[in-house]
Amino acid sequence: MSQKCQQKLTRLLSIVRLREGWGDPFQALKRMHTWIVGTERILAAEWGEPKEVLSTAQVAHRFDRWISDLEHLAQSGTLNADEQRCLEHFLNVTHSQRPQLLHCYDVKGLPRTNNEMEGYIRSLKTRYRRVSGRKNWNSYVLRYGRSAAYYDVMAQRQMSDQQVEQRLGRVRREHWRQARTEARQKQSVQLKMFRFKHHREQYLQRLEARWVRALGGT
Repeated sequence: MSQKCQQKLTRLLSIVRLREGWGDPFQALKRMHTWIVGTERILAAEWGEPKEVLSTAQVAHRFDRWISDLEHLAQSGTLNADEQRCLEHFLNVTHSQRPQLLHCYDVKGLPRTNNEMEGYIRSLKTRYRRVSGRKNWNSYVLRYGRSAAYYDVMAQRQMSDQQVEQRLGRVRREHWRQARTEARQKQSVQLKMFRFKHHREQYLQRLEARWVRALGGT
């Protein structure tokens, strides 16, 4: 065997030995992955019949049975330290989030996840960056608040001013006022958080001045 072949063989053997050392951690990761996938399949209702509308009670029964199996596994003493730690953390989070995980089955039309909403927000950010040339869009959101999403929908659908007026004309006044109040309150909270984080001294000075005026007027 030539020296070059010997070097390649030595290198190959060293890689194989390294791979053997990853065997146990890799198998542990595969087992932990089955916990996540099993939970996801239950919550996604993939076990139901096609087009079957499952109730919260049906999903909850199967979900609780699966979690009970995992709890028995955690108490079996058969897991290594990493598996035990990860499973206990998973069970704690699952127990605390159980009502939120099952709530979507009680409300017709409520998505099971917010993946579509997050995808829309990413696309909205991308379009703003292309138009403005800015990487950060915080100032845009702080200025327009929730209205940014409405503006984007109108732009994507190429709605004319007349079409917008017609759509808004179908909204009852009390509903419009309620939505406007809620939007302004949320935007005000975002502005306060931004000012406190980035202009803390000025924000606190203005707050102290308002406090002094309030005390002086009593």
